[in-house]
Amino acid sequence: MFSTETYIARRTQLKKALSSGLALFLGNREVGMNYVANPYPFRQDSTFLYYFGIDKPDLVAVIDVDNDREILFGDDLTLEDIVWMGQQPRLREQAEHVGVREVLPIRRLAVFLKKVRRSGQAIHFLPPYRPEHQMALKGWLNIAPERQKTAASEAFIRAVVAQRSRKSDEEIAELERAVNTTGDMHVAAMKAARPGQTESELAGLVEGIAVSAGGHLAYPVILTVQGQILHNHYHGNTLQPSQLVLGDFGAETALHYAGDLTRTFPVSARFTSRQRDIYQIVLDAQLHAISLLRPGVRYLDVHLAAARRIAEGLKALGLMQGDTDESVAQGAHALFFPHGLGHMIGLDVHDMENLGENYVGYSNTVPRSAQFGTAYLRLARELEPGFVITVEPGIYFIPQLIQQWKRTKHCAAFINYAAVDKYRSFGGIRIEDNALITANGHRILGKPVPKSIAEVEALRSEAL
Repeated sequence: MFSTETYIARRTQLKKALSSGLALFLGNREVGMNYVANPYPFRQDSTFLYYFGIDKPDLVAVIDVDNDREILFGDDLTLEDIVWMGQQPRLREQAEHVGVREVLPIRRLAVFLKKVRRSGQAIHFLPPYRPEHQMALKGWLNIAPERQKTAASEAFIRAVVAQRSRKSDEEIAELERAVNTTGDMHVAAMKAARPGQTESELAGLVEGIAVSAGGHLAYPVILTVQGQILHNHYHGNTLQPSQLVLGDFGAETALHYAGDLTRTFPVSARFTSRQRDIYQIVLDAQLHAISLLRPGVRYLDVHLAAARRIAEGLKALGLMQGDTDESVAQGAHALFFPHGLGHMIGLDVHDMENLGENYVGYSNTVPRSAQFGTAYLRLARELEPGFVITVEPGIYFIPQLIQQWKRTKHCAAFINYAAVDKYRSFGGIRIEDNALITANGHRILGKPVPKSIAEVEALRSEAL
């Protein structure tokens, strides 16, 4: 946990932002994988962690803004629990550590909320993302699950997003730890990869490093020779000398802050000439995008700048054609770069995504695009000091997408489909780093992880 003062200050700031009502925080419960006593690894709700810090299941907290009251609802372990789990600090001790003085049994919560409803006091809650929360809200507040997303408090959402978007110095230090462990995972994969290995061998290696560092994975490992599949969690392929390995994975620290890096490297000691050409375009786009990061810049504009670099590079290879600015305006680049440049990162790898991407990544002055590719950009708003974001351009040759666009002659003025056809089996390349927006610019988090062609090939040559 952070200091007691940190959690008190966070809640005080939230109370000022909400100004009235009662804020309801639903902690997560354990969920059985195949029966109740065999649960998935427990992961606390991130907003609950941010304001209350207690990483235990079956807790609910409230902040009564009108009466300046903070209550933690939960139960201590029974003797039977202790037999299986060992002695744990009492809930009141844990509450004191985060500055909460009032602790009540969980059975008191339903009656408490019933009284609040009768009084007419507004109850603020966030959009639920777990079915057990949906059922609990139905019982406590009499709101049907299908109505809960729209019934969630916009004021609460906006207040949380405003706070959690700007990372404090202690959060940045924790993110740095996550990124450093993540870097170790990527270097280990690049050193260990051999022709004839399965992807699963490397996936197991990197997951072990995350756990060995005292945390877990921040998200399921993407480690694949089929990099054209953007979120590919299948690990059954065998590495062949002519292939590329795309690894997108990250560590989560014990305090649940996430790292999120991507590197792409050859199974052989060197890139082929074709792989080298595409890789350099992606790297140039990423370095250019990073150079633009500073407060006040719209991340949408950084995304489009990276897209133009990709289009220019592909034009030089004869895969795209025509005016670069117009090709990007028409979305032709999205055949090769069909996702956004990046997203917020913090307690969630896609930070606060459960609260709604448009609240986190967009604003009244920066609305979401409806265009294929650009529509998937998770962060478009103006950057502010304290934001921590990912920068992850890529180029992919997705056979099904190429086939559809070619058949319909989509953006034919800007795409040389005859040349693109020769790359259908290429796969994909993505390069990703995590950046902190500072008062005057930016800083890349974590120790450097090889990403230039020379660095990657040197590491692969040493490994092989």
